[in-house]
Amino acid sequence: MSGQVSRLKHQRIADELAREIRGGRLTHGAQLPGEHALAARFDVSRTTVRQALTELGRRGLISTHSGKGSFVTFDGRPLDDRLGWARALAEQGVPTTVRVLRLELVHEPELAERFDLPTAEYVAVDRLRSLVDGPAISIERSRIPAVGTLRELPGRGLTGSLYAALRAAGLAAAWGEEWVELAPATQTDADLLGCHRGKLHLHTRRLSRAADGGFVEHVESLLDPERFRLHLRFGERPA
Repeated sequence: MSGQVSRLKHQRIADELAREIRGGRLTHGAQLPGEHALAARFDVSRTTVRQALTELGRRGLISTHSGKGSFVTFDGRPLDDRLGWARALAEQGVPTTVRVLRLELVHEPELAERFDLPTAEYVAVDRLRSLVDGPAISIERSRIPAVGTLRELPGRGLTGSLYAALRAAGLAAAWGEEWVELAPATQTDADLLGCHRGKLHLHTRRLSRAADGGFVEHVESLLDPERFRLHLRFGERPA
């Protein structure tokens, strides 16, 4: 029982500090109070404080350096994902690594029917994205046209970014639609993301088209809500 109480206590502390970080009270680069100060504030042991700081580090909100302290690494800047999460994160200076989970030709008539696409054959590109030396933050399952050089991807492999492969094939996203909802992680996804089954994630579906309306990409992403947020615009900005 004591272990369960301790676990809940350090998670409550981590949640409180996470709210202060995401709310802007503790800004990017700010140093957190020391262990003694945090232990006094929350009336807990230093061991519990260390557990809370470890949890914040796991969430990608802080970085702890021995002998120096803990510093906020979350900057709260919104991401523009129109060109994909990889480019959006890179433009914000967030280094990530990508592991390809699946790269093969697939036949998915339900996708073609749903979006009135000219073919039901696609190249499936499923990827797991992680922070460098950190936890996994997203799963991205893309479907792109199985045409030209793209059709050869399963055989030769994806050596660069998927965005670069699409551009090389003459496909550039000019417009599209995106849908967002909350969805629980399945056991398979939870194992990949290192979380518990059923944890709520942002589930996004984005359909990208070229300037002439041609199909470029359909991607479903499962995003850790502790690391991503949405910034939506509507209407036209006055000149």
